[in-house]
Amino acid sequence: MAKAAVVHEFGGPDAFSIDDIEVGAPGDGQVRIRQTAIGVNFAEVKQRSGDSYNFPLGDLPIILGREGAGIVEAVGAGAEAFKPGDRVAYGMGGTGGYAEERLVAANRLLHLPDGITEATAASVMVRGLTAWYLGQRAYPIQPGDWVLVHAAAGGVGLILIQWAKHVGAVVIGTAGSDAKTEIAASHGCDHVINYTNTDVAGAVADLTGGAGVAAVFDAIGRDTFEASLDSLADLGHFVTYGAASGDVTGIDPKIFMHKGSLHFTRTSLRHYTKKRSDLETGAQALFQLIKDGAIRPKINQFHGLEEMAAAHRALESRQLTGSVVVRTGN
Repeated sequence: MAKAAVVHEFGGPDAFSIDDIEVGAPGDGQVRIRQTAIGVNFAEVKQRSGDSYNFPLGDLPIILGREGAGIVEAVGAGAEAFKPGDRVAYGMGGTGGYAEERLVAANRLLHLPDGITEATAASVMVRGLTAWYLGQRAYPIQPGDWVLVHAAAGGVGLILIQWAKHVGAVVIGTAGSDAKTEIAASHGCDHVINYTNTDVAGAVADLTGGAGVAAVFDAIGRDTFEASLDSLADLGHFVTYGAASGDVTGIDPKIFMHKGSLHFTRTSLRHYTKKRSDLETGAQALFQLIKDGAIRPKINQFHGLEEMAAAHRALESRQLTGSVVVRTGN
């Protein structure tokens, strides 16, 4: 038997119950892993409260969690690329991650290279791969580009800043407090804006000489939508990947024409890593930049599995910078 944080009824952070579960043997194409580190994401806060957050949920009771790292214990038929004892990690592994042990589809699993700890991997499999596809695929950042990153001190934002700087971009980051803007600056932002007391679009115009930025990366949603549009250069790219402040609704497509024939996309990691080859490409690039020191993942808090409620409260507060990781203690 293994322990898991289980949601029996949707609700607040106290909805979690620590239960014994039977994991079972891996089926065809599956691997059973003993998890040592589990990533906790804002999407799972939404899911715990009953909002699927664009990811289908199964019936209750349910074990949330879609990224983690650990050690292979057993492999099923067709999963022979892995063997017991391998260090592995996964992102977008479906629900079931908030547990000491779990089954994972082998085509979602990656070997961990030397130099990447399991805690680091658990903190970046979703956030780091998101930063990869945002800045390398959704809008391939070019040397000399000016880009605007909202939530710059968050888990994705801090990695995206560093990736953009590695490419050679000029990065403007926004955050909701002076403390957070300082963190963003310390991770490579050339310019930082506290959006609670500053007109973001006006500040961007001042910084760019009125030209605007080539791309905006926005995980905030409703609260930053207008500022994002008004910060873009003509033909700029508005890449949104989250809605922490709420969804943007009632959009008239002509607004993108009037604001400069802008390109707008609402993205999801699952589409950019659906192909195994893309998953491997993104992970290899991410792991290499971490090993090279170009990207320094920031883990803000560690919790035990029995502290899942506290981990979710920390995420809900929106006061965190970096990532939250749960350690199983195994």
